[in-house]
Amino acid sequence: MKWRCVGLLALLACCSPLKAELRLVLHEEGLSASQREASRELLDEALAALPPMLRSRLGRELRVEWRDDMAEQTYGHASLARIALNRRLLPALVDGSARDQYTGRSHVTLRQELLATVLHEVAHRYDRARLWSDAQRSQFGHCRRLAENLGVVGLPAACRGQTARRFTLSDDPRLLDLAGWPQRVGSRGQRERHNAQSVRSPDPYEASNPREFVAVNLEYFLLDPSYACRRPSLFRYFSEHFDWQPPARQDCTSGYPILNAGRDFGRTPLLELDPERVFEVDYLFAEANQQWMSRWGHSMLRLVICAPGRARGEDCRLDLEHHLVLSFRAFVGDVQISSWDGLTGVYPSRLFVLPLGQVIDEYTKVELRGLASVPLKLSRGQIDGLLERSAEVHWGYDGDYYFLSNNCAVETLKLLRSGTAEPDLQALDSILPSGLLRLLIGRGLADASVLDDPAEALRLGYRFDSYRERYQAMFEILRQRLGLPQATVEDWLALPAHERRGWFAEADLRSHAALLLVEQAAQRRQLLMAQEELKKRYLGGRAGGDQALDKADRALQEILASSGYLSRPAELLDGPGYGLPQAGEWQRLQRESEQRQARLNQLSEQLDQEVQHLLGEERRLELQAIDENLQRITERLRALHKASGGLQL
Repeated sequence: MKWRCVGLLALLACCSPLKAELRLVLHEEGLSASQREASRELLDEALAALPPMLRSRLGRELRVEWRDDMAEQTYGHASLARIALNRRLLPALVDGSARDQYTGRSHVTLRQELLATVLHEVAHRYDRARLWSDAQRSQFGHCRRLAENLGVVGLPAACRGQTARRFTLSDDPRLLDLAGWPQRVGSRGQRERHNAQSVRSPDPYEASNPREFVAVNLEYFLLDPSYACRRPSLFRYFSEHFDWQPPARQDCTSGYPILNAGRDFGRTPLLELDPERVFEVDYLFAEANQQWMSRWGHSMLRLVICAPGRARGEDCRLDLEHHLVLSFRAFVGDVQISSWDGLTGVYPSRLFVLPLGQVIDEYTKVELRGLASVPLKLSRGQIDGLLERSAEVHWGYDGDYYFLSNNCAVETLKLLRSGTAEPDLQALDSILPSGLLRLLIGRGLADASVLDDPAEALRLGYRFDSYRERYQAMFEILRQRLGLPQATVEDWLALPAHERRGWFAEADLRSHAALLLVEQAAQRRQLLMAQEELKKRYLGGRAGGDQALDKADRALQEILASSGYLSRPAELLDGPGYGLPQAGEWQRLQRESEQRQARLNQLSEQLDQEVQHLLGEERRLELQAIDENLQRITERLRALHKASGGLQL
């Protein structure tokens, strides 16, 4: 028996999987010596560019041949064990002109395109390959059969646990999140069919399917030194997968370019988001109101950014003027907002970057909705990853907004998943902003304890109350001092401005202070109603004939058309660049954004002067009456304050 055991061990040793390296073998038939030499040089360069792990795992022979039956614009294609290149391109490779022949394609020169084609097809083979080569799998089967013939029960130790499982990149959930095929909400892990992360793309072909995305991006990962800076999250993914980085890569700046989409058209919108200044990220939740599109609240992310020179810490929460808000919203290129269009996905969904102060005013003062700012429990690395991913989405994403399936909550959750790679986020599934907040709190991913003490939450900026409560408190003063018959501030604001004016004469100093605040609320309410009026009135074509009306209408339409770049900043750049803009593109970004912002500022001022022509007569007169009320209250308040000797109210 001893000889049988020794023989078996020898057989198992010789049958264990053999290590092999990928080989690109040129089909030389019909090629001249110079053609063979140029071809081998190209293939050697391609092999040298590939990660060692890829060469080792693929571990097989791929035949490369030049074919003369391809379309003129085709560079190459591959089958199971063969890569074919277009023979029409071979002369330029041989005489060296391919190095200087510009193609107008993404890899610039003909030689780079040929090199990228070889790498592209090898990437396809790697993505489809099994862990074992055909030869290794054959040896495994032979080893198992011999062991069985020798009477060994079960698989030998040398074979046990080794299977020919499929190894791919294009079905990796993490890559799909980064590539633009995220999970669909409510679909049990199914992925989006359409890739909307396709703006600022190196090659539109990458968005056709995940397999092509992998192949195209491996081209750039291996050949473009700027890939690490243009698509940092994908560069990190491939580097970690291969445990290797290309030797040639440029140094990246620490900050990310973003466009501040605030309504102050008088300032420069282009900013640099510095991760070192971001202390924390909050889930910013706008409470619901009675409007159909807002009855479930609104999801946003708040970046707690420290003032320049301040070290990261709790004090940064007081630097409100530096905080920014990431908000997915439907970009509306027309003044008409239709609920039906929101259901059918007519509006683009884009990531807006807004100043926190504007968001607070927008919700608490105009829409009378409270805001809760709940810190997310993220590590430093997750915060950095989320900021990086947010910049990539800001420059590359242009989706479709659906109120019921791809709304602010869904988009925010997708951004959190892809930006943080937090496993506990993968199982969350909510289309409601309020529901997403509850899930984040319930899974221990958000700290709701900051809201336990309402007064402290207000003081520290974890909560921003709706002005409705303030208006009602001021109205109670008016009820007590003037004997107003209305029960709520809403009833008072519903009165025409001239009827409210009739009560001003009986007001004392404190009552006038309350009147001022409540009348300002009336003005905001009328402006919001005027905005809704414009939305409903200016759908489709406009009737001409009134010169003032036409002038105001043109200003409004140009503002709508010209402000799109604030949520789709890629409009400022064209040409071969892709991903995050680099240093060479900053100067143009600065110039283009300043020019557009100056035009928007000019149009805004023009619209302010002409907007009354767009409003109906009743609305216009009501706004004028409110302006007169505010002027009277202010003048009377000053007089009463002076007469009182400057006493406190």
